[in-house]
Amino acid sequence: MCGRYFQQRAASAVAQYYETVNPLPNFAPSWNRAPTQDAPVVRRHPDTGARHLDLLRWGLVPRWAEDPKVGARMINARSESVAEKPAFRDAFRRRRCLVTADGFYEWHVAGPKAKQPYAVALASGEPMTLAGLWEGWRAPDGTILRSFTILTTEANAKLAPVHERMPVILPRAAWPLWLGEEPAEEAALLDLLRPLPDAAVLAWPVGTRVNRVAEDDAGLLERDPLAVPLPGLDDTPPPPPG
Repeated sequence: MCGRYFQQRAASAVAQYYETVNPLPNFAPSWNRAPTQDAPVVRRHPDTGARHLDLLRWGLVPRWAEDPKVGARMINARSESVAEKPAFRDAFRRRRCLVTADGFYEWHVAGPKAKQPYAVALASGEPMTLAGLWEGWRAPDGTILRSFTILTTEANAKLAPVHERMPVILPRAAWPLWLGEEPAEEAALLDLLRPLPDAAVLAWPVGTRVNRVAEDDAGLLERDPLAVPLPGLDDTPPPPPG
C-alpha cells in the first residue's frame, strides 16, 4: 500500500516539471503527507487538454457515496481490480491523474510490536510520479469535494521484504497515455500498472518519528542510525532538491 509520502519541491518547481499552465495552487512542501490531507495532483483539463496542477484531498470519495468520510478508506486502489471495482472503475476510464511526490514511506513489521519505517525515492533524484484517479463528490449543499487515490501494484523484488505492495510509479513516457492526452485502450492502461525495476529505486531505514502525522520536516528522511536494515535496503538518500 501507500499510506504516507513526501513531496519536497516548491509549487513553482512542480508546475515547471509537469508543464502545467494554470495559476499555481498554494501549497507548502511536506515530508509527511497523510490521508485526508490536500495534496497537489496533475490533471488534464477536459476542454483545453492542458495540464493543470490542483489541490485535491487524498482519499477518493465516489460520486455515489452518502458520506465523504468513506474517502479515508480509499487512499489506495489495487491495479489488479481497478477496472471492475465500483468505487474506481468510472474514474479509471475518465478521470486519471498524476500524483506528484518525491518518495514514499513503508513499514516493515519487525516483530509483534515493532515496525521499522523505510523511505523510498528514485535513484535518479527526480520527482516520483504516482498513478492516481480522481473524483468529484457533490455535497447536499452543492459544494464539490475533489479527491484522489493512489494505485498500487505488487512490490518489486527489492521492496518486497518491506511490504508486498508498492505504488505504481509512472515514467515520463507514460504520462500522456495516463492523462488521456493520447487515446488508449483499457489493456494499454492496465499494462502501465506494473512495479518499477529494482535499480530505479533507493530505500533506507528512517526513524519512527514519521509515525506521527504532526511531525513534518526534512529530518524525517535521515537514516535511522540505530536500525538494522534489511539486505539491500540501506541506500544513501538522494540529495534534497535544489
